[in-house]
Amino acid sequence: MRENERVTSATRQPETPAADIPPRLIATDLDGTLLRDDKSVSPRTVAALAAAEKAGIEVFFVTGRPARWMDVVSDHVHGHGLAICGNGAAVVDLHGGPGAHRFVKVRELARENALDAVGLLREAAPGTVYAVEQTYGFYQEPDYPKLHMEIPDNLAPAEELLAEDGPGAAEPVLKILAYHPSIDPDAFLTLSRLAIGDRANVTRSSPSALLEISGPGVSKASTLALCCAERGISHEEVVAFGDMPNDVEMLTWAGQSYAMGNAHPDVIAAASGRTVANNDDGVAVVIERMLERR
Repeated sequence: MRENERVTSATRQPETPAADIPPRLIATDLDGTLLRDDKSVSPRTVAALAAAEKAGIEVFFVTGRPARWMDVVSDHVHGHGLAICGNGAAVVDLHGGPGAHRFVKVRELARENALDAVGLLREAAPGTVYAVEQTYGFYQEPDYPKLHMEIPDNLAPAEELLAEDGPGAAEPVLKILAYHPSIDPDAFLTLSRLAIGDRANVTRSSPSALLEISGPGVSKASTLALCCAERGISHEEVVAFGDMPNDVEMLTWAGQSYAMGNAHPDVIAAASGRTVANNDDGVAVVIERMLERR
């Protein structure tokens, strides 16, 4: 791997070197990637994003966050104003501002699949507790810990929350969250993928044993691919950034991809390049150099 000061060049070489293809879209994760650990967007990063948009490169925020947690970047959207939320479960228009986000596309988790996943995981990992993320509502089991700093709309067993006549029945389910108090996070992810199989897509973005379970085939990568296809943008024209397992598919799909200096080992293995940590403005470092080359 050749070093260029603090950013290393790609180790994967496509048929046409990705660096020779002008990028048309930047896809970046938020937590642990674009955002610093204090959840702020640094002035340097704000300037880099604005410069990319001015140069005609679209910027997509691609995150596991729900739409209601997107206020942290709502002031930094340009042009299209779209973000991919919930690990690909929703495309959201942020132009409305806090509390007025509009869902452009929803890729829901069928309640039948969600119930299957809950049942299979209860058997494979006793002690797992659940929360349910919907387009607007958030519901959880009574024993689910306070991980999200918000008051749930309802407390009940997951089987009741996911019933066809349960609370929030009129809203699509975007994903379910599964938490275990004692299993190693990576081991929990592996166990859950084996137990659930193709009934749902399982990933994680938290340092704790907290899994995010979406519909079959729903991921950051698959929804980003749909958004790019609508714009006539190929994967070779996409530059992606990430730090956790829920970013792996997106980083593998993009023509150029960068793991943050603080990234999970699986992310480092999947990305074609590496930048510095989120607290050192690793996304901005790459964008600045990318624009200099243009």
